[in-house]
Amino acid sequence: MLKTRVLTAIALLPVVLGMLFLAGTAAWVAFAAAIALVSCWEWSRLCAFSPGARALFLVASGAIACALAAARLAGPPALFANVAQAAFVAAAYFWIFAVPAWLALRLRPEPWACGLAGWFVLWPMWAALVVLREAGPWVLLACAALVWVADIAAYFAGHRFGRRKLAPAISPGKTWEGVVGAILGVLAYGVALDILAHVRPGALSPHFEAAAGLPALAAMVGLAALSILGDLFESWMKRGAGRKDSSSLLPGHGGVLDRIDALTSTLPAAALLISLA
Repeated sequence: MLKTRVLTAIALLPVVLGMLFLAGTAAWVAFAAAIALVSCWEWSRLCAFSPGARALFLVASGAIACALAAARLAGPPALFANVAQAAFVAAAYFWIFAVPAWLALRLRPEPWACGLAGWFVLWPMWAALVVLREAGPWVLLACAALVWVADIAAYFAGHRFGRRKLAPAISPGKTWEGVVGAILGVLAYGVALDILAHVRPGALSPHFEAAAGLPALAAMVGLAALSILGDLFESWMKRGAGRKDSSSLLPGHGGVLDRIDALTSTLPAAALLISLA
């Protein structure tokens, strides 16, 4: 399993990095849309749709992808900026208010509600992939790396010190000690970015200026918390559907959703914060 996981990662990494740093705008928009559409297909497997409702959900998802891509590539820049901003605000409300209540109640909504939630999860993430990449490939990569740092730090802290379960009914392996480890890991990552931004000015430097340094670190802690929430929400959806993975598209990893679950909650918030800053 580990060998398969590593081989899949080695095969995917050049593709993702190549698209991130070398692709034109249209190619990147299409690439991000492909990720979102595959994730919509996986999400539809978690919603208990009837065959007809599932087909309708996927057709509607394709229409949304075409409309959003057209807004970015063919519409006036202000149109896409407004659409993206509205998507980020809607996602912030969804993740900060709706998802915690949803998880606390542990109720399984109707399939249509689960499908609608999937759009709140995935299309703001698509917009964030586009907006953050336009801010700079290194900006998007730094935001994604925050999620990876939080995940790795949480794993090792939870494995070494974990005692108190975070959400045993949803994800038994997660602990409060892991949450603390994630926050400390992200703080260390933020300090490293701060130092790097001053030693070697670049796309990240404006976000770590003297007056912005502490707010940036505080924002990164908030993003780390959101990354954990995104992971929990997808775990909850899979548990409700009786599935271990969202699909088997990525050997050793599960599905695309299993790889981007924490990004779905974090990237829209990061894009919103950067746009406001």
